[in-house]
Amino acid sequence: MTDSQPSATFSKRERMTGRRLMQRLFAGGGRSMSAFPLRAVYMTMERAVGDAPVQVLVSVSKRHFKRAVRRNRAKRQIREAYRMNKQILAGAVEQRPGTAVAVAFLWLADEPRDSREVAQSVESLLRRIAEKLWAQR
Repeated sequence: MTDSQPSATFSKRERMTGRRLMQRLFAGGGRSMSAFPLRAVYMTMERAVGDAPVQVLVSVSKRHFKRAVRRNRAKRQIREAYRMNKQILAGAVEQRPGTAVAVAFLWLADEPRDSREVAQSVESLLRRIAEKLWAQR
């Protein structure tokens, strides 16, 4: 793999952990779009030195899946789909120096979905977010 391509990993610095950032994202600071069974809420922000270009949050509500095993499986599916397709959004963010994107993936369905369907939804959402970022240039 060359240095210009992002690695297909999902590192700790790519995970959204800050409570302030999450509150800002969900308190009207972010935009939203859906591709069933997922909804993505995203916002652009200033990129600090050492920060990842894209920070991701994955959420599956207890309201949808009472058992933790099923919630965890849904979260694994989303994380894996993001890991495999993150270069779509990372490439668009790299075109805008000093900018980072925070994305939250929220599960909408009440039943488990096939991994292929989840991957298609994540890919669709990432492409649409990248297009919006490209249009803002």
